[in-house]
Amino acid sequence: MSLKILVTGGGGFLGSSICRQLTSLGHEVLAYQRNPADHLEAEGVRSITGDITDAEALASAATGCGAIVHTAGKAGIWGDPEDYRRINVDGTANVIDACRRNGIPVLVHTSSPSIVHSGGDISGADESLPIADHFTAPYPESKAAAEKMITAANAPDLFTAALRPHLIWGPGDPHILPRLAAKAAGGTIALPGPDKLVDTIFVENAALAHVKALQELIGAARCAGKAYFVTNNQPMPQGEIIAKFLAAIGIKVRIRAVPVPLAMGAGALAETVWRLLRLKSEPPVTRFSVEQLATAHWFDTRAAVQDFGYTPVISIEEGLERLREQGL
Repeated sequence: MSLKILVTGGGGFLGSSICRQLTSLGHEVLAYQRNPADHLEAEGVRSITGDITDAEALASAATGCGAIVHTAGKAGIWGDPEDYRRINVDGTANVIDACRRNGIPVLVHTSSPSIVHSGGDISGADESLPIADHFTAPYPESKAAAEKMITAANAPDLFTAALRPHLIWGPGDPHILPRLAAKAAGGTIALPGPDKLVDTIFVENAALAHVKALQELIGAARCAGKAYFVTNNQPMPQGEIIAKFLAAIGIKVRIRAVPVPLAMGAGALAETVWRLLRLKSEPPVTRFSVEQLATAHWFDTRAAVQDFGYTPVISIEEGLERLREQGL
């Protein structure tokens, strides 16, 4: 069944891949984001310029749609908490409102695994792991609030599902890989947990998970009202996968282990200095970034397999080869 589908953040890294996959399946796809997505127009995707915080513009853009995939959001390890709330929480409320105003019965939301992180290792956890009740950064706090809204909005006239892709990467990545490349400029990256196992997900696999969840909501809707971890199902030591990422874009790096207490102290100090001086830039290290780097993060994704048939189709090895060929 062909649908008219609105993808918020459709011109972004993950959103673009979702738009392409939906278009290839014969759907009419609209990409809604702050800047024109000219790169998608040639592929049959209609680009609509608008802000996720503009409820009226969003509801208008969604007119006549049969589904929304909501990927738009503010990511990062630092920034004004109000900006994160306005975009990630209020923006998500606007998406839910757009569905209700237009009678749209299906909504898939991009959440984050960071919302379940309470400071310790996460090793093979499934969705029974509760959302954390304390956060050291506005990003996971705002994403937690947004996911709760999405699952609470599930109803007979609006089926919703939230996906938690972990560390999305691939050609065109504007987030993880450029940050790692900048950190590796001196030839060394200091990590508080280089041996900790972490999951990642290649961008096309992350997009596929959203498409599969959408198809399930349209059909038997076994995933309605639920949240799911989605990964490449190939956890690797953090230092190893980082070195592989950088090698694929032509950067050789040495991984150096640093004591966790030292890194955490540096993060707390940097946050204090940045706040006192009211610096607009991002600190080189924060408590949130250290918590993420110092702990294991890998997940049991069997629920996604069982409820909407997600399995990764591109291995890390194949993804790295594509990265070598296409670059950033």
